[in-house]
Amino acid sequence: MPAPKIPALAYQLAQRYAPLVMDVTSIRTIAVVGAGQMGSGIAQVCAEKGYSVLLSDASLERAVMARERMDELLQKLVMKGKLTAEQREGVLERIEAVEPHDRIEAADVVVEAATEQPGTKISIFRAADERMRPEAILASNTSSISITRLAGQTNHPERVIGMHFMNPAPLMKLVEIVRGVQTSEQTTRIASQLAEKLGKTVITSKDQPGFVVNRMLIPFLNEAVFALQEGLGTPEDIDQGAKLGLNHPMGPLELADLIGLDTFLSIAEVLHREFGDDKYRPATLLRNLVAAGWYGRKAGRGFYVYDDKGQNIGRAFER
Repeated sequence: MPAPKIPALAYQLAQRYAPLVMDVTSIRTIAVVGAGQMGSGIAQVCAEKGYSVLLSDASLERAVMARERMDELLQKLVMKGKLTAEQREGVLERIEAVEPHDRIEAADVVVEAATEQPGTKISIFRAADERMRPEAILASNTSSISITRLAGQTNHPERVIGMHFMNPAPLMKLVEIVRGVQTSEQTTRIASQLAEKLGKTVITSKDQPGFVVNRMLIPFLNEAVFALQEGLGTPEDIDQGAKLGLNHPMGPLELADLIGLDTFLSIAEVLHREFGDDKYRPATLLRNLVAAGWYGRKAGRGFYVYDDKGQNIGRAFER
């Protein structure tokens, strides 16, 4: 009589959903995939707290350039007395620029911080999942895309989680922890503890478009763009209104330029598509600026014009 198949299936499921071998104290190496503004910032935060960081992007050259930009920023902090020369050297020594997906198997945690496009993130998740150790955690810094969807692209969805750092990551104190349908309790606990070890305050969110912060922020920024589009006020008027009337540290158009108008538009499109509510509909002006390649501070032009040091030097266009 053939042996029943149920025990074998139960064993496979038990192996797949087995507890993580590591705990937060055993994390030594963190791989950051995506060396743009957010990825570089996350890499810096991790290195400052003593973790070894493997920083990669679509090419080795991009990762190397990101590390060089980070060196320039750290040098400025040394000049301002906010960092010692020894601390700067220590941070840089702990960050290694590597080829795409190189040495991911050495990482205890992999943080994906690529552009806010589902196809790009899914491709990274599939590639990372093939190379990672099965006990390692795979996190996404996505600000709007479903963690459940990303986890479904992997062989260990229970070890996938959202770790949404705020921009700029070295300065902002918040990390949103987003748990997918498949995410285990242990993964959630370790990711939360890691964020706290990085000096961050943790909030948790359900896996819904925009999570907590961008669910509130993106409609606010978008409404500011509509106000500008309709001639309600100048960019300066709108930003000053938020800063002095709402006690915000930055105006909404300034903040949009900092985030990146392409990223802003991508998140707005996710909210609009997933909720099907026109209150999330991106303003035409936002679409036009992105179409023009005016992505904000990183492109030197958005709602404002920026010099090569990222300083606002005036309005980018007249109404």
